[in-house]
Amino acid sequence: MSRLRVNSFSISIDGYGAGPNQSLENPLGVGGEALHDWIVATRTFQQLYGDGGGTTGDDDEFVARGLNNIGAWILGRNMFGPVRGPWPDDSWKGWWGDRPPYHTPVFVLTHQPRESVAMDGGTTFHFVTDGIYAALDRARQAANGQDVRLGGGVATIRQYLEAGLIDELHIAISPMLLGSGEHLFANLDTVALGYHCTERVATAGAMHYVLTRNGIG
Repeated sequence: MSRLRVNSFSISIDGYGAGPNQSLENPLGVGGEALHDWIVATRTFQQLYGDGGGTTGDDDEFVARGLNNIGAWILGRNMFGPVRGPWPDDSWKGWWGDRPPYHTPVFVLTHQPRESVAMDGGTTFHFVTDGIYAALDRARQAANGQDVRLGGGVATIRQYLEAGLIDELHIAISPMLLGSGEHLFANLDTVALGYHCTERVATAGAMHYVLTRNGIG
């Protein structure tokens, strides 16, 4: 069976995966975008979205690993966009323009039904209203044997962690403090949930940790 993975998910030293007051101007909350400076600097990111330069080394290897063998994605609604409540119309199609970076089926968790949206580059957003298990089942079917990547945000990752459904979680601790926002691990007993650290790497840009669910090789 395909694995459910979280890759390159950045948190602050004090544990926040997003800053406060998410808005159209601050998609990751105030100060949250700086969590991902280590990603933006890498060669993999720059080749995909930038000027083709970028750094090599461990940071770049983690970003590249996160793109390997991914057949579908799952996102929370807040990661898809700032719209809350019923969809006012179909005009919002994500933060990423006409060609999103996923290039696979993407399953967006929401309480509000909406028709699927096909985008350039192979991304199709499907909106799932019947919970995290249903989204994972649909994503695994769409992935056709490849892994499913869980993109976030924080609340969505916490739901899948609490359910013990994440097989591998790569977090990168950025060298900054946010002070408030959305905390990834608050009141979660990750040991009782069956997770242990299987990899740790320090770079100038981040501290990388890989947590693996017990029984996953």
